[in-house]
Amino acid sequence: MPEASTLVPTPPTDLPRTLGELRASGHEFRTVKEELRDNLLDRLRTGAPRFPGIVGYDDTVLPEVERALLAGHDMVLLGERGQGKTRLIRGLIDLLDEWTPYITGSELREHPYQPLTPAMRRLAGETGDLLPVSWLHRSERYGEKLATPDTSVGDLIGDVDPIKVAEGRALGDPETIHFGLVPRTNRGIFAVNELPDLAERIQVSLLNVLEERDIQVRGYQLRLPLDILLVASANPEDYTNRGRIITPLKDRFGAEIRTHYPLEVDLESELIRQEANLSASVPEHLIEVIARYTRAVRESPAVDQRSGISARFAIAATETVAASALRRSGLRNEREAVARVCDTVSVTSTLRGKVEFDSGEEGREVEVLAHLLRLATAETFRARLAGLDLSGFTELVAEGAIIETGDLVSADELLTQIGTVPGLAKVLDRLGLGDAPSPGQAASAIEFVLEGLHLTRRLAKELTDDGRTLYGS
Repeated sequence: MPEASTLVPTPPTDLPRTLGELRASGHEFRTVKEELRDNLLDRLRTGAPRFPGIVGYDDTVLPEVERALLAGHDMVLLGERGQGKTRLIRGLIDLLDEWTPYITGSELREHPYQPLTPAMRRLAGETGDLLPVSWLHRSERYGEKLATPDTSVGDLIGDVDPIKVAEGRALGDPETIHFGLVPRTNRGIFAVNELPDLAERIQVSLLNVLEERDIQVRGYQLRLPLDILLVASANPEDYTNRGRIITPLKDRFGAEIRTHYPLEVDLESELIRQEANLSASVPEHLIEVIARYTRAVRESPAVDQRSGISARFAIAATETVAASALRRSGLRNEREAVARVCDTVSVTSTLRGKVEFDSGEEGREVEVLAHLLRLATAETFRARLAGLDLSGFTELVAEGAIIETGDLVSADELLTQIGTVPGLAKVLDRLGLGDAPSPGQAASAIEFVLEGLHLTRRLAKELTDDGRTLYGS
């Protein structure tokens, strides 16, 4: 029976296991912020990737993040939903050392050179160079809390543990404290998502963490110099307009960084390709249609601009298009599932719940989304096929012939109707489908041309009650 995989790697066997061995190895203590600074500088000097998987921020957001890390600043990321704030924050973990030592059994992962709690200081004094050392992987040095109204100070900072009191410890003993998420992430990175949603009285508990680096629990003044990088995310509207982050807390963040949606269509397309989990093949021209469609919805005056259109909208739209192609391949017993323009229609109804419309557009949601999809398709058609002679396609229906397609017409059925079309090879080349496309790819290209000719008023189009599409003169 195969061994169960573990999420956290096993430390190498040659790492020091006692304080004496650690000192003999030449290990030097560095704070979290010093680790991040040094490791980031190494990557800057060598040209190694600093934030893999982050798309569209190379010239805008990432330089600001890097400056904040080099300055040793805690930071808050401001941006609408779906702009990759959480992913960017979690990516900071890769800039930490892969392994770092801590005192075995320490709740706060205290460094062997700098024990913090009374218990660990006693243990260090009693054992000397034999102080046991364990190793922490960087994936374990990250803590995260989604700010919700029911979050308590105990959740974040800690509280008195009644069980420890019942065991006989004095109420004034710091060892009666059950530490919260923040101190338990000592020597790591702690993130608070949607910080404005945290009650103001709870935000107060973070003031000392950010400035004095100590914590207070029910009257205890614990001088525990936490070694931590605190990062928060927030929606700009909550942060600036509704004033739900208390002013002293805003002041304690060293850097305020604005995120944004992808600025170019190519970046939007790259993000889709990276993130979408596709169940069928989606050609590049259709990914561009979805990217342009997402941007059009995002910029539409009919959409509530304060809510934003998440990158998840584009990802879900592309996955829906792929699923529509897979459904057709099952119904029509096709050898391969390749998406076509007809599959994009499905996103207007299934994804309207992801879009917040202005109140004046009530009842017109699907109509607005369908119009924007047609605009995106026409823009992609002009961008991809401008200047090509497409008369071979219009001549197909010049004599009154009708071309039938749609999400229930197989690729072979469509190609049988088309036959040989002058200019198809150039269309396939422009769409990046090569000299020998599969039947599904060829059908996708042909249907894209037919829809583009219709949208530019060179072909008529009719939809039947059973979901088929008829193109004609």
